[in-house]
Amino acid sequence: MTVRVDIDGPVTTVIHSRPEARNAMDPESADALFDAFKAFEADPNAKVAVLWGEGGAFCAGWDLKFASSLAEGDGLARLKESLDIPDEGEMPRGPLGPSRLALDKPVIAAVAGPAVAGGMELALWCDIRVMEEDAYLGVYCRRWGIPLVDGGTVRLPRLVGQGRALEIIMTGRKVPADECLRIGACEKVVPSGQSREAAEALAQEIARFPFECVRADRRSVYLQHGLPVREALTREWRNGQSCLQNEGIAGAGRFSSGKGRHGNFADI
Repeated sequence: MTVRVDIDGPVTTVIHSRPEARNAMDPESADALFDAFKAFEADPNAKVAVLWGEGGAFCAGWDLKFASSLAEGDGLARLKESLDIPDEGEMPRGPLGPSRLALDKPVIAAVAGPAVAGGMELALWCDIRVMEEDAYLGVYCRRWGIPLVDGGTVRLPRLVGQGRALEIIMTGRKVPADECLRIGACEKVVPSGQSREAAEALAQEIARFPFECVRADRRSVYLQHGLPVREALTREWRNGQSCLQNEGIAGAGRFSSGKGRHGNFADI
């Protein structure tokens, strides 16, 4: 089995395990990852997910040995038909699996080693990236004429800006963890071998807060992208009203009773 799931209370860790291929993605793994994240979304007890590649590599992209086999017969036509995006209805899975899913819960990427080509796109799909100090991103598929089709041209510019994203995309160069942190392509760098532990600790920290509000604020960040300020502010207000009523008033009462004073996040 190339994908397995570990559950620790509210945190679900989805593990991709093809270490012999540096966790390059084949159709079986893509299906399994897609199903794992759909199950995470549907589980009422699951709050935050971590995506981790076992064996020292996050994901080396699409399995090029599989890709080369598409030249035989009608393989490419069949692949295109299975992954093509319809005008309406649910998105099909991306070539890398969950890269087209729009979840309503946070996902944290725990990145060791390479997250390149489609693997970079999979890391960008996550809300937060925790990278080990010797990990790296890169559009390594630039060498082979394989385009970014799992959201890389959409998400990278939104994180680091258009000009910097274009330079990274068009050159295909290696982008080490320290640079990723500097330009906003990741949010935390940790020592080698500690990405999973650090990502799971961050997930537990997020999961302990009143969670309707966490989801509402996360959702608002995505919904406002590209909108005029007035429309974005209107959506933010409408998006937050129910959790203000369901969680915020009770939370204000806890503060009034003495909890969480002076920015104390431990006593809430």
